[in-house]
Amino acid sequence: MARKKGGPHATAVPPARTVGAGEFKATCLELMDEVKERHVEVVITKRGTPVAKLAPVDTTPPSPFGFLKGTVLADVDLVGPEHDAWAESDTDPLNDDR
Repeated sequence: MARKKGGPHATAVPPARTVGAGEFKATCLELMDEVKERHVEVVITKRGTPVAKLAPVDTTPPSPFGFLKGTVLADVDLVGPEHDAWAESDTDPLNDDR
């Protein structure tokens, strides 16, 4: 049985059901109700080849916390001091050594 990502307390995901295109066409509304109520996926095949997947919609709003996790492209110190950038200038008006 496949498991969702998320650690040891994740809920088990039921295996996807496979139906042919003809059966899907004949029972489309019933399959949609089953997907909604049981939170299962249905893979639709045409001549034995998977062509589409019917899956439940996640209606819970995304959390505003952590939604950018894993999107940082570079791992550099963004707030650390840059000593060269703050080096004293020869034309510094506050420098009394003139």
